[in-house]
Amino acid sequence: MEIGQKIKQLRIQKGLTLEELASRSELTKGFLSQMERDLTSPSIATLNDILEALGTTLAEFFKEEKEEQLVFHKEDFFVDEREDYTIRWIVPNTQKNEMEPILIELPQGGESFVMDPHSGEEFGYVLEGAVILMTGEDRHIVHKGETFYLSGKTRHYLKNEKKTTAKVLWVSTPPLF
Repeated sequence: MEIGQKIKQLRIQKGLTLEELASRSELTKGFLSQMERDLTSPSIATLNDILEALGTTLAEFFKEEKEEQLVFHKEDFFVDEREDYTIRWIVPNTQKNEMEPILIELPQGGESFVMDPHSGEEFGYVLEGAVILMTGEDRHIVHKGETFYLSGKTRHYLKNEKKTTAKVLWVSTPPLF
């Protein structure tokens, strides 16, 4: 790890000049300049003073940030195959996120799980076939290329009364599945 470069990035993020950081940390501008260019290394005590002046701690400074996965491949998906439907979690570990996208496949005569009333919202996009969105006692037919959007205030589920498999991209917030 290039400590000097990381300190310089923090200083710039905070909008401080070398002179301002020197004043706050009670160090010389020349020392900080050399340190930022990795020409010298601070002691732990000095580094702690610099980080305190930058509004952070040693623990935060040395904490390694795990790179966030942005692209997911088929081998990353978790698949749950049931008799009436198949769910593919297309973004792993979404329970920690604010929304949860799944791909649900409903064969002829298939029905999804029933979602009891809950807080949150749901969105669906029919990729193939057609489904019936059941909300309470109401039936809404949603064809390929169409979407649905609802609050979770009413009991709801999907069913497929067609002879072909239906595929739906279903997103809920917060994660529910």
